[in-house]
Amino acid sequence: MNPAPAKDEPPRPAAPQKSARPSDARDAARPAVPQGAAQHSDGQAAARLSEARHQDVRFLDVPLVEAYLRRLGLGLELPLPAPTVGLLRELHLRHLRAVPFENLSVHLGEEIVLEEKRLVEKVVEARRGGFCYELNGAFGALLTALGFEVALLAARVYGEEGRLGIPYDHLALLVGTVDGGHRLADVGFGAHSHHPLRWGHEGEQADPGGTFRIAEAGPDPAGAEAGADGAAPARDVDVVRDGAPVYRLEVRPRVLGDFAAGAWWHSTSPRSHFTRSLICSRLTQDGGRITLSGRRLKTTSVDGASGEHELESDDEVLGVYRERFGIELERVPTVRAYG
Repeated sequence: MNPAPAKDEPPRPAAPQKSARPSDARDAARPAVPQGAAQHSDGQAAARLSEARHQDVRFLDVPLVEAYLRRLGLGLELPLPAPTVGLLRELHLRHLRAVPFENLSVHLGEEIVLEEKRLVEKVVEARRGGFCYELNGAFGALLTALGFEVALLAARVYGEEGRLGIPYDHLALLVGTVDGGHRLADVGFGAHSHHPLRWGHEGEQADPGGTFRIAEAGPDPAGAEAGADGAAPARDVDVVRDGAPVYRLEVRPRVLGDFAAGAWWHSTSPRSHFTRSLICSRLTQDGGRITLSGRRLKTTSVDGASGEHELESDDEVLGVYRERFGIELERVPTVRAYG
């Protein structure tokens, strides 16, 4: 995979490389969360991508895989590199820089369909982003096509007073590699870890996005969904950032369709923060962040310094979407009334 020159703008497409036939994105019914590293050779990884399969919504054909990699500023070469931790880290970081976390579909009246191919097409062909279900759903499909073992995990996000959100509140990915065990990947949580987090490691993990820890979950702080003794459901874990819990993960593989109710709630409920405001945000090349909330543009540098200002005209707003996020819109999105 050939990296494109780094710039503080969405990566420009790299020249396509000659490639093989479609990959198998695997059956939607995921196996139990594995305990050890996935064991695949370089040749096996390449063979999976070159194996011809019948068209199915869960299969990504090679042109779509190539286009996705170009969206991230990479080109596809054969033989494929093995699905290693290093490759996962690069893909994860490039995704955060290139594909914005955004909820524009909610306010533009666009249907959100949780099907792998549809999600990938939105990211690649429409050059859009999305929220957690869309971004991690698409990224998981790409990783699977490249030979990684991927399990979808459901999470509930911590809110005010430590209360946990709705079931299927968030989607994250548990990714198996050939050389470094498993990693928790999440390109759909806005400001979060820049790199995948080590799974099964309860110590602190330093990351440009903060100090993280994956720890066995204790009792629900608000008492919700707890057993008679107040204990958390078996094997749940908390993802903690800078000492504060971010979300609680169920350590049980799910399929994408399981998240349909959560996506529907977040895109229609007046109680969801996604229906109450507009957001479009991505990581910058220097590790900072750029965010457009309605007409308010905010930039944050890697050292934490920030600045913001209000965009006055529609042309300015559309220009920022186009130039800073790579999103072409015909009109300025406005918050829709729900409820």
